[in-house]
Amino acid sequence: MTEEKSRHMTPDEFRKYGRAVVDWIADYQERVESLPVAAQTPPGEIRASLPPAPPETGEPFEAMLKDVEEKILPGITHWQSPNFFAFFPANTSGPSILGELLSAGLGVQGMLWATSPACTELETHVMDWLVSMLDLPETFRSDGPGGGVIQDSASGATLCALLAARERASDYSGNTVGADGRLIVYASSQTHSSLEKAVKIAGLGKNALRLVPVDDNYAMRPDALSEMIQKDLVDGLKPCMVCATVGTTSSNAMDPLPQIGRICRTEGVWLHVDAAMAGTAAVCPEFRHIHEGLGAADSYCFNPHKWMFTNFDCDCFFVADRAALIQTLSILPEYLKNQATESGAVIDYRDWQVPLGRRFRALKLWFVIRHYGVEGLRRHIRRHVALAQEFVGWVEASGDFELAAPAPLNLVCFRHKGGDAVNQETMARVNGSGRLYLTHTMLDERFTLRLCVGQTHTEARHVRGAWEILQETAREVAESR
Repeated sequence: MTEEKSRHMTPDEFRKYGRAVVDWIADYQERVESLPVAAQTPPGEIRASLPPAPPETGEPFEAMLKDVEEKILPGITHWQSPNFFAFFPANTSGPSILGELLSAGLGVQGMLWATSPACTELETHVMDWLVSMLDLPETFRSDGPGGGVIQDSASGATLCALLAARERASDYSGNTVGADGRLIVYASSQTHSSLEKAVKIAGLGKNALRLVPVDDNYAMRPDALSEMIQKDLVDGLKPCMVCATVGTTSSNAMDPLPQIGRICRTEGVWLHVDAAMAGTAAVCPEFRHIHEGLGAADSYCFNPHKWMFTNFDCDCFFVADRAALIQTLSILPEYLKNQATESGAVIDYRDWQVPLGRRFRALKLWFVIRHYGVEGLRRHIRRHVALAQEFVGWVEASGDFELAAPAPLNLVCFRHKGGDAVNQETMARVNGSGRLYLTHTMLDERFTLRLCVGQTHTEARHVRGAWEILQETAREVAESR
């Protein structure tokens, strides 16, 4: 087959168009602040602009990039805008993007150590770096019984933790005969919805999930947890796992790990700790109190793709005893057998996750850590927390707004005193304006605004601007009612 007929992009063409894409991304980073933060397109508009059938012959790359600018960009919500304060951040950075590009260029399928030793060993090394960087328990290091692995998300990590907990609680019979309807999982009423999905996927069923009441700060009540476990034991059920959260999605509440950990140790229940967004804060020594009591955890995860300038997807999942996880997830068909695996001297990360295949995610995280250095990461985390705390001060000093929950880090939950309708309309108008983007939650059955400071390029002027826009818009809404 000739090169002309193959339609493969030549190395020279790749250089040319690769530079064009990098230039486009750099230009986008420079102008993203000027774009409407939330996409302004109605449902179906993007698809209507696309041809109904694929091209029969290849098209010029210039046409593709032109369509990105003219057809795709209008339908993008700009998560990298410094005026993005919604959900939790999903920030990225130059070194992360370049690391992702290299990963795609290498095209590694890292399911086994043998399929690319560097993919596995770099991941193990970076995960050990993070144990040190966040001052996590030494049991999570790879040179002991535990270790770390990069998952796609905290949802995937939680599922893996639950599967391992299910097997340990059933003496590893669940994979053979299935769940028997006796295993019970516990989490606070503020726990992320991914746990409910995991309970369903793991075959335990939604009825196996116990939602533990929370205190006035929306953190799990250990006394209520203990009571629920004791009742289930009396009823002949088998407590399987407790999922505690360091930084809940609704309000960044911190479940009391020391007390929860003691209960789990006493009852022999697997403790999984989800620190998806907040965990990154522990890179700063002054914020490491959020992990107090983590030594009792069987597993733990946090997302560098939320607050550590590493683009999605990248969740860091640690276990104190990797044998339980591997025994749960390992399957070795003939076509995967190899000398390195059989030697027992290597890690095969396919046994640490649900899928078989895996990307070279460690590369971008390695680039980020090396580019910023630990001290550089600390500087930015401290800046975000300080900006959020300044916002807290403005809310507290306001006669019109009030805090709805404590703000230990970079998420502020607040509301206008005019009631749910005023808050809902204020958020709708603000988001519709394109000037900033924030989301809401319900706390004590009241509509609550959430503002999270965590985007890579958010500065003081953006937070101050958000506060001014919110005050102005809420005033207009209140006066119009």
